[in-house]
Amino acid sequence: MENLVEMKGITKLFPGVKALSNINLDLRPGEVHLLLGENGAGKSTLMKILSGVYTPTEGIIKVGEKEYTSLTPHLSQENKIAIIYQELSVINELTIAENLFIGKLPVKKAAGIFRVVDRKEMAARAKELLAMVGFHRDPLTSVSELSISEKQQVEIAKALASDARVLVMDEPTSSLSGEETEQLFTIIRKLKAKGVGIFYISHKMSEMKEIGDRVTVLKDGMQVATLDMKDVKDEKQIISLMVGRELSQQSLRRPKEEGAAPKKVALKVENVTRVDEKVKNVSFELHHGEILGFAGLVGSGRTELMNTIFGAERMKTGKVWLDGKEIHVHSPYEAVKKGMAFITESRRETGFFDNFNICKNIAAVYNIKRTSCKGLSGLIHPKKEREIAAKQKEDLSIRCTGIDQMVASLSGGNQQKVIVGKWLASKANLMIFDEPTRGIDIGAKSEIYHIMRGLADEGKGIIMVSSELPELITLCDRIVVFNKGEIAAIFDGEEATEEAIMAVAAS
Repeated sequence: MENLVEMKGITKLFPGVKALSNINLDLRPGEVHLLLGENGAGKSTLMKILSGVYTPTEGIIKVGEKEYTSLTPHLSQENKIAIIYQELSVINELTIAENLFIGKLPVKKAAGIFRVVDRKEMAARAKELLAMVGFHRDPLTSVSELSISEKQQVEIAKALASDARVLVMDEPTSSLSGEETEQLFTIIRKLKAKGVGIFYISHKMSEMKEIGDRVTVLKDGMQVATLDMKDVKDEKQIISLMVGRELSQQSLRRPKEEGAAPKKVALKVENVTRVDEKVKNVSFELHHGEILGFAGLVGSGRTELMNTIFGAERMKTGKVWLDGKEIHVHSPYEAVKKGMAFITESRRETGFFDNFNICKNIAAVYNIKRTSCKGLSGLIHPKKEREIAAKQKEDLSIRCTGIDQMVASLSGGNQQKVIVGKWLASKANLMIFDEPTRGIDIGAKSEIYHIMRGLADEGKGIIMVSSELPELITLCDRIVVFNKGEIAAIFDGEEATEEAIMAVAAS
């Protein structure tokens, strides 16, 4: 059986970095070929070469009978190669239908002369594609109105619209709920049956056996192994190939001390309701030295609550106390000045400045805290900025060529470390982590977990929102379960189970 794609001897050099070294990879019809490795291992770089975004320094790309030394996005599209990027590429200002058919809008003749966009045909075809991914929204809805998980489904539908023979999925389930993930796997099985080949990048070990046929592991830009999934014994084997060591899976919760005095309350939220009522009558307390987890289905209101606490959205009713003092936060700027930090769920949209380098990104909140008059006055000290950035780079083991490297050119895991470093540099006492490990590898996840536990051990109050129940159970001292904008239950960390949490979240 002829391979759909062969990549032979692929090497890619960036200034000061060898991103890929002599990679040999192929894809068969009707196959899901998994690509695994730590952030920075070269997975996304390799796929960007296949999609024509990057030109390889060395190597050959064979698509069917054709051979290329490099591809362009146009050539890639001509060869029926489509890619779903980890960082969403939808355009917020356009409708769902317009996003699905960018560059290939259906047209008709008006008055028998002029070619115009056939919007009726576009909406009808968009509706069919959305139904394939189990997403039932009006195709004329603006993408700006969609949640992260809904935008992810639009990305998947957009790839299907291209009628691709080779499909690259880079972390396609990172923003999807369990039900949405199952819907995606159903689509993948249908595509396999049609002979479509899929390169599938993921950090979720549980997905390997369910959909994978072969797996290739990359480490530091080199190919460690390519294995048939039937020869893979367990997840530990793959993790060991990825990180070069076994990772400890023990709980990071701190055991309760009998007879110990209760810890001081860091944050108290009482009867908070948002103006749009996506959050209703929410009350809870967070203590210093505690990691408080928030579980719930996608769209249950967890992120909406965090945006309200941080001043990014308006509160209709309710009160908030920080270290025993009632506060009124009307903007993120005020939240920062009061000692709050917020690692948001979308790295690219709200996490960092992609036109800044690592140094400027890490120093950004530090500089804001030193301003007055809502940022209108204050001085920037470049030497201090570099000291702060260098310390965070060292403490968080950010893999980069230096603090002057543009943050947009880093891997997802290292971008996340830059964001965490930015907030650590602000010396905040209350830190909200919203999906902090989305789209990062298992080694980087472990590092983020230990950073969070270390911050709690220093006495900071930590909130963690996550759709991955195992990490909440591993890390959190208590877990709040959200359902339809309200708190449905609060579990002590020691008694929480995935089954108990899901029973409440989905009821």
